[in-house]
Amino acid sequence: MSENLQDWREETDAIIDELLSDGSNPEAVYTIEHHFACRDFNRLEKLAVELFKLGFELTDAEEMELDDGSPIFCCDAVSEGALEAERIMDEIGQLLPVCTRFGVDYDGWGTFFEE
Repeated sequence: MSENLQDWREETDAIIDELLSDGSNPEAVYTIEHHFACRDFNRLEKLAVELFKLGFELTDAEEMELDDGSPIFCCDAVSEGALEAERIMDEIGQLLPVCTRFGVDYDGWGTFFEE
Protein backbone atom coordinates (compact mmCIF):
# COMPACT_ATOMS: atom_id res chain seq x y z
CA MET A 1 0.00 0.00 0.00
CA SER A 2 1.25 3.46 -0.76
CA GLU A 3 1.50 5.92 2.08
CA ASN A 4 -1.48 7.83 0.71
CA LEU A 5 -3.60 4.67 0.54
CA GLN A 6 -2.49 3.77 4.07
CA ASP A 7 -3.67 7.20 5.27
CA TRP A 8 -7.08 6.53 3.71
CA ARG A 9 -7.14 3.13 5.43
CA GLU A 10 -6.65 4.77 8.82
CA GLU A 11 -9.36 7.32 8.09
CA THR A 12 -11.72 4.61 6.82
CA ASP A 13 -11.22 2.54 9.97
CA ALA A 14 -11.86 5.62 12.13
CA ILE A 15 -15.09 6.53 10.30
CA ILE A 16 -16.42 2.97 10.55
CA ASP A 17 -15.45 2.72 14.23
CA GLU A 18 -17.22 6.01 15.01
CA LEU A 19 -20.41 4.98 13.23
CA LEU A 20 -20.56 1.60 14.92
CA SER A 21 -19.67 3.07 18.34
CA ASP A 22 -22.56 5.51 17.92
CA GLY A 23 -24.93 2.58 17.34
CA SER A 24 -25.19 2.52 13.55
CA ASN A 25 -26.47 -0.84 12.28
CA PRO A 26 -23.54 -3.02 11.16
CA GLU A 27 -25.87 -5.13 8.98
CA ALA A 28 -27.37 -2.21 7.01
CA VAL A 29 -26.69 -1.40 3.39
CA TYR A 30 -24.79 1.90 3.36
CA THR A 31 -24.63 4.57 0.69
CA ILE A 32 -20.96 5.52 0.37
CA GLU A 33 -20.22 8.92 -1.19
CA HIS A 34 -16.67 9.46 -2.43
CA HIS A 35 -15.93 13.19 -2.75
CA PHE A 36 -13.94 14.91 -5.52
CA ALA A 37 -12.87 18.51 -6.09
CA CYS A 38 -11.10 20.36 -8.88
CA ARG A 39 -10.66 23.95 -10.03
CA ASP A 40 -11.10 22.87 -13.66
CA PHE A 41 -14.63 21.75 -14.53
CA ASN A 42 -13.49 19.91 -17.67
CA ARG A 43 -11.10 17.68 -15.72
CA LEU A 44 -13.83 16.90 -13.18
CA GLU A 45 -16.18 16.03 -16.01
CA LYS A 46 -13.62 13.64 -17.57
CA LEU A 47 -13.13 12.01 -14.18
CA ALA A 48 -16.90 11.56 -13.82
CA VAL A 49 -17.12 9.80 -17.20
CA GLU A 50 -14.35 7.37 -16.21
CA LEU A 51 -15.92 6.67 -12.83
CA PHE A 52 -19.27 6.00 -14.49
CA LYS A 53 -17.51 3.44 -16.71
CA LEU A 54 -16.20 1.79 -13.52
CA GLY A 55 -19.80 1.36 -12.31
CA PHE A 56 -20.20 4.30 -9.94
CA GLU A 57 -23.24 6.55 -9.87
CA LEU A 58 -22.26 10.23 -10.04
CA THR A 59 -23.91 13.27 -8.55
CA ASP A 60 -24.19 16.46 -10.56
CA ALA A 61 -21.18 18.74 -10.28
CA GLU A 62 -21.57 21.74 -8.01
CA GLU A 63 -19.64 24.99 -8.10
CA MET A 64 -18.48 26.23 -4.71
CA GLU A 65 -16.35 29.14 -3.59
CA LEU A 66 -13.09 28.77 -1.68
CA ASP A 67 -12.09 31.12 1.13
CA ASP A 68 -10.09 33.22 -1.34
CA GLY A 69 -13.17 33.63 -3.56
CA SER A 70 -11.96 31.34 -6.35
CA PRO A 71 -14.34 28.72 -7.72
CA ILE A 72 -13.97 24.97 -7.23
CA PHE A 73 -16.08 22.21 -8.71
CA CYS A 74 -17.19 19.17 -6.71
CA CYS A 75 -19.06 15.93 -7.26
CA ASP A 76 -19.51 12.54 -5.60
CA ALA A 77 -19.22 8.96 -6.82
CA VAL A 78 -21.82 6.85 -5.04
CA SER A 79 -21.89 3.14 -4.25
CA GLU A 80 -23.95 0.97 -1.95
CA GLY A 81 -22.94 -1.96 0.17
CA ALA A 82 -21.78 -3.22 3.53
CA LEU A 83 -19.87 -0.92 5.86
CA GLU A 84 -16.68 -2.94 5.44
CA ALA A 85 -13.23 -1.36 5.34
CA GLU A 86 -11.91 -3.78 2.70
CA ARG A 87 -14.74 -3.02 0.29
CA ILE A 88 -14.37 0.72 0.74
CA MET A 89 -10.59 0.50 0.41
CA ASP A 90 -10.98 -1.46 -2.83
CA GLU A 91 -13.08 1.41 -4.16
CA ILE A 92 -10.54 4.01 -3.02
CA GLY A 93 -7.84 1.93 -4.69
CA GLN A 94 -9.80 2.19 -7.96
CA LEU A 95 -10.50 5.91 -7.55
CA LEU A 96 -7.07 7.31 -6.66
CA PRO A 97 -5.31 6.42 -9.94
CA VAL A 98 -8.16 7.96 -11.94
CA CYS A 99 -7.92 11.13 -9.82
CA THR A 100 -4.19 11.30 -10.48
CA ARG A 101 -4.71 10.78 -14.22
CA PHE A 102 -7.12 13.73 -14.45
CA GLY A 103 -5.59 15.99 -11.80
CA VAL A 104 -8.63 15.89 -9.51
CA ASP A 105 -8.43 15.81 -5.71
CA TYR A 106 -9.95 12.89 -3.84
CA ASP A 107 -11.53 14.46 -0.76
CA GLY A 108 -12.46 11.34 1.20
CA TRP A 109 -15.72 9.53 1.67
CA GLY A 110 -18.74 9.66 3.90
CA THR A 111 -21.99 7.93 4.69
CA PHE A 112 -24.96 8.27 6.99
CA PHE A 113 -25.95 6.73 10.30
CA GLU A 114 -28.26 3.75 9.75
CA GLU A 115 -30.83 2.53 12.29
